[in-house]
Amino acid sequence: MNDKPKGKLIAVGGNEDKGSYPNSKSKKKYYLDFFELGILKRFLAEIPSERPRVEVVTSASLIPEEVGERYQSAFGILGCGEIGLMHIREAAEAHQPAYLERLKQADGIMFSGGDQSRLTRFFGNSPFLDILKERYQNENFVIAGTSAGAMAMSEIMIRGGSAKEALLKGSVRISQGLGLMQGVIIDSHFIIRGRFGRLMEAVVTHPRTMGIGLGEDTGVLITDGHLIETIGSNLVVIMDGHVLGYSNISEIERGKPVAIENMLMHVLAKGNVYDINTREFYKDMDALRLKQVKSKKLKVPRQIKN
Repeated sequence: MNDKPKGKLIAVGGNEDKGSYPNSKSKKKYYLDFFELGILKRFLAEIPSERPRVEVVTSASLIPEEVGERYQSAFGILGCGEIGLMHIREAAEAHQPAYLERLKQADGIMFSGGDQSRLTRFFGNSPFLDILKERYQNENFVIAGTSAGAMAMSEIMIRGGSAKEALLKGSVRISQGLGLMQGVIIDSHFIIRGRFGRLMEAVVTHPRTMGIGLGEDTGVLITDGHLIETIGSNLVVIMDGHVLGYSNISEIERGKPVAIENMLMHVLAKGNVYDINTREFYKDMDALRLKQVKSKKLKVPRQIKN
């Protein structure tokens, strides 16, 4: 098995513009940002196939048929017609050979929003998850998830909890995610729902983790398992728990205020890059590549003349 995964992850904060377009019969306001900022378009672009086969997993949603139709329409607008829908509603279905074969044949997969606990309940310890991890690790396979689908990607997953009561011990519920990434905790709808305290509590409860807060219509493209590039129209917040100082969380009773010293935070806009291994911020991918080139040059040993 390779140390670095060959595949890519795209975690989206929710409410991504799926490709709306003007309709003269409707009084609704439509947005064309999707065609300019392109989260779903970027998802397709990262798949190394001219005619990608995409599977959409709607298991997190309680209205899977409606959600599936929306994604089919969105991808259709983008010219991608090879879309399959997996309405997996129970754990036993994640063992069915037909679904496993479809997963093996897909070029990319997208998990819809809904309830992230449904994803871990249906796919945890399943052959479906085994194939998903194997393909992500060893192939140029793209896995995307929006909202619940994004939150379930990490090994440590926020299962729920009130943002208003955050930073009162016990207000955030944590469980095990799908484990595609280790050392991070992902939260969605981050900006509009004010989930700063919720993610901080999750990070301080699990020291030396990295919190990733995803705004709406915003995502992160994760390559090599550790390079985060912001895509979309909003913001991504990184909370670094590696340098935490004092916290009273192990001393206080449930419901009491949590004290945190030295929580490091970064805010990323479109194109910004963060390396979760080195914990370094870059303006864009070009700045990262320049740093890598300079680093390689510095490591070249000087020839010593006799």
